[in-house]
Amino acid sequence: MAYQIVGIIGAMNEEIELLLKHTEIIHTIGKAGMTFYKGNFQDQTIIFAKSGVGKVNAAVCTQVLIDLGAECVLFTGVAGALDPRLEIGDIVISSSCMQHDMDVTPLGFARGVIPYQEVSDFAADAKLVALAEQVSNRLFNGRSFTGKILSGDQFVASRELVKELHEQLGGISTEMEGAALAQVCAMNAIPYVVIRSMSDKADGSAHVNFAEFTVKASNHSYQIIEAMVACLKEA
Repeated sequence: MAYQIVGIIGAMNEEIELLLKHTEIIHTIGKAGMTFYKGNFQDQTIIFAKSGVGKVNAAVCTQVLIDLGAECVLFTGVAGALDPRLEIGDIVISSSCMQHDMDVTPLGFARGVIPYQEVSDFAADAKLVALAEQVSNRLFNGRSFTGKILSGDQFVASRELVKELHEQLGGISTEMEGAALAQVCAMNAIPYVVIRSMSDKADGSAHVNFAEFTVKASNHSYQIIEAMVACLKEA
């Protein structure tokens, strides 16, 4: 499972600032209004970038990362909890990613299904998932969960919607980028996994929790990325 170049994406500054701090930057590349950093991290060559928020930003960033040579893509960041077992700071690893705001039900398609396309729920790479589980269980024993991550261009802050997304679509957490990244990786046959730390409960208190816990949650997901990259180099 060794890779020559590992791609890493975060959506916000908090999600890449630790990478910037600990990576020996070789050079930077400006593309599509984004800055891509290539360097050495844990004795591994990586390319990473801040995508910005939302599915379009994530899709563009992922494609550029792949075009620049990334052989796998890891996404690090924060998310809102859907599964009632999850608490703030807990880790979610993607078994798959799906768009919860893809809704063509008036034409007879199930919610989340992309019309006229074979796959709408994009499976994460099994080996990367297993490695993420191994690392997160070591670092955050009992606080790591694997499941479907739901993405949409919407900050979920409603208890009713949380229940709906969890019960109807089987989502364990919700965010705004993962499914776009997953689809682009699938289109390019590139392995991926999304690692998210819970910054809020995606309910009425989200506006309070998000700002307070984003830094802490970003640190948790960074620790997993750091340990994973070290393991990938050794593989």
